[in-house]
Amino acid sequence: MAPSSRVLSVDVLRGITIAFMILVNDPGDGRHVYTQLEHAAWNGWTLTDLVFPNFLFIVGIAIILSIHARLQKGASRRELALHTVRRSATIFVVAMLINLVPFFRFTHLRIYGVLPRIALCYLIVGLICLTTQKAKNLLAITVGLLVSYWLLMRFVPVPGFGTPTHEIPLLDPDRNLAAWIDRGVMGFLQQTIHTGRLYEGTRDPEGILSTIPAVGTTLLGAVTALWLRRAGGKSPSITRTQCALGMLAAGVLGIAAGMVWDLWFPINKKLWTSSYVLFAAGCALLGLSVCYWLVDIRRLHETRVGRWLTWPWLVFGSNAIVAYVMAAIVEKTLFLIQMPGTAPDGRPLTGWGWVYWHIFAGNGSTNNTSVAFAIAFVLVCFIPNWILWRKKIFVKL
Repeated sequence: MAPSSRVLSVDVLRGITIAFMILVNDPGDGRHVYTQLEHAAWNGWTLTDLVFPNFLFIVGIAIILSIHARLQKGASRRELALHTVRRSATIFVVAMLINLVPFFRFTHLRIYGVLPRIALCYLIVGLICLTTQKAKNLLAITVGLLVSYWLLMRFVPVPGFGTPTHEIPLLDPDRNLAAWIDRGVMGFLQQTIHTGRLYEGTRDPEGILSTIPAVGTTLLGAVTALWLRRAGGKSPSITRTQCALGMLAAGVLGIAAGMVWDLWFPINKKLWTSSYVLFAAGCALLGLSVCYWLVDIRRLHETRVGRWLTWPWLVFGSNAIVAYVMAAIVEKTLFLIQMPGTAPDGRPLTGWGWVYWHIFAGNGSTNNTSVAFAIAFVLVCFIPNWILWRKKIFVKL
């Protein structure tokens, strides 16, 4: 079991988040997916849209807790800065290797993505938190980032298209500043080093400009960690109950603020809008407050039934990046395997399709068979984490 000094609720929430991330990324049939298990087409949100910001929020929490623990062990800030840079670079390299293996075709390499965004947010927020760990400073930076992003997306003319709300609609899918910048960057990379592509052709949900508010999401996690620390240690300044209630209140406030800002700057995951940051952070705080009350206050994991309820999430949360990378590798491997014949939908039959159509969808593909495959896939990805957990191996990329 993890050391008692850890905030176990954070590990539980991280485990739930990474399991749900794998679940929504890997349906058996992408044409048969329940609405809440796929991203909103554009403005608006589903449960799936809350997964990635929840993970970045937890990254922010982990940064503060890790810095505090390492400083107590005698590490210098310079050592921690170098560690932050190395870990960020490692995550980015792993992401590129996953995209390149096994053919190493650089021409259509996607440089953006989930892992690269995690690496970049971890780097930026890690260095910021090594400079200051005052909540008011981190909040001021967050506000500056969110307001700046809104000003850029709302008032800056998009070359070739015009000014949002005048010549073009606000947050037009292809004619927005973020998409225009990403197309320009990919065009430059194709001309200079002959690589790069956008996930959706004309835009990318993990592009450069939208990383600005994503950093804000991570910073809000760091602020939450400072609040959690006030209830920990030998001389806590607040009780754990006060800590849980504070997160609950902040969560409600964040959701309300996001919904109000949505009126002028719509909630949009693919553009990671400022209203989306507040709304998603509010939801993350609600989830964490519940986990904190159940695990760190009520000690659910110490009861016979509670141990089995929390154990899978602690296992997943202990090596979350490993679980995500493993899912990507298994998925890619199954899609690369070519099987004889074709799938019932007429497409070439891959290893992925063979498993799905022969084991789960023998009588036809439905939303239920698709999600059943996804659940089974999550269980497969759980096995390596369970082995690492048994051996007390915790991989820090």
